[in-house]
Amino acid sequence: MANHVNITSTGIKKVLRLYNEKQALAEYIWNGFDAKADTIRIDYTHNELGTLESLKVSDNGYGINFSHLKDKFNPFYESEKAMEQRIHLHKSTMHGKNGVGRLTFFTFAHHAEWNTVYEEQGIYKNGSIQVAVGGLNNYESVLINENVKTATTGTTVSFSNIQLSKEAIELSIIPYLQAEFCWFLELNKNRGFSIIINGVPLTYQDNIIDYEEGLIFRYPDSNTVFKVKFIQWKESLHKELSKNYFINHKGQEVYKDYTTLNKKADEYYHSVFIESEFFNEFDFSSSDHDAQVKLYSRTKSSSEYKYLIKKINELLRTKRRPFLKEFSNKLIEKYELEGVLPKFEAEEQSKRHDLVETLKVIYEIQPKLFSGLSIDQKKAFVRLIHVLLNSSDRAQLFHVIEGIIELEAEEREELMGFLAI
Repeated sequence: MANHVNITSTGIKKVLRLYNEKQALAEYIWNGFDAKADTIRIDYTHNELGTLESLKVSDNGYGINFSHLKDKFNPFYESEKAMEQRIHLHKSTMHGKNGVGRLTFFTFAHHAEWNTVYEEQGIYKNGSIQVAVGGLNNYESVLINENVKTATTGTTVSFSNIQLSKEAIELSIIPYLQAEFCWFLELNKNRGFSIIINGVPLTYQDNIIDYEEGLIFRYPDSNTVFKVKFIQWKESLHKELSKNYFINHKGQEVYKDYTTLNKKADEYYHSVFIESEFFNEFDFSSSDHDAQVKLYSRTKSSSEYKYLIKKINELLRTKRRPFLKEFSNKLIEKYELEGVLPKFEAEEQSKRHDLVETLKVIYEIQPKLFSGLSIDQKKAFVRLIHVLLNSSDRAQLFHVIEGIIELEAEEREELMGFLAI
């Protein structure tokens, strides 16, 4: 049966024009996990020249119910702004873009066919859906069997006329998928989640710089226990960024939110996994500033939660310090090569040392001050610091920095201590 969706093929490509083949393949994997799959398989073959001859993505999720087919293949996002809105911002489920995400295959293939098995009212059914690049706003669907003798659901999407090479898969796409899914696979490791490519599980250990698990934070007043695992990643986690993941006693994520060190402009990519019985019936919808009295205490305003976040922040600052110290040294080396640092005479080396150490401390406290600057802006910023350091009132430097960017309490204290204010 032919079906026409409510946006033109050109319109679909326009909405999805920022996608590339790496992001598109990731989208099919997310679709599988969104369908409650725990295993995604990518299988491909190639010819002697390395060009892919076949490519398919399979999952063991609940399949595509033909009763809801229009919702799955009828894109309801009508603008780029809507495309960027995340469903369930604070949960890792429903990560994919639903209908429109299924059409991203046009970035690497000319045709896609979905073969799916699903359960409806105790009966297993299977069907096929096909879409071609020339008509992304049209899909052909056929319900093949309305009483399949199986108890296994799932979906396989096969692509044809593929513009990908074996080299692209191995050198570009697989590394991208490692960075895209490392945090998600780690989050669901105890639940057996996996991505298998040509029979080999996708690993991400090479993307880990620092890994520490078995940390225990115990709130003394109620003896509440939080089990914590920390990971620092080598590469960006793409749109996921750095987050805290809150997990109940069954090992299921119930909530996630950005860490306090997220978007600090220092390439410190990290994830914190926190497991506790305390999150079994936690009300994450409440604000930590909510003064209203709750009927039960498991909210962000509870003493246990505030204690936990304080301990997590202390852990992150401790873990981040050697990272920033290393990068502050690299910053000075870069500024030397770029000619950003002023020239000092032999008798002025103490002033140079004072400037360099101050730049390092400021970077370690607030690296965002050093991001996105042109060479001229870097020179102006460094010379301003140099002038203020050698003025009669070094406190002016603190006030200038505080006026540029909002400092947290710990950062203010550290900078004031360094400047001996």
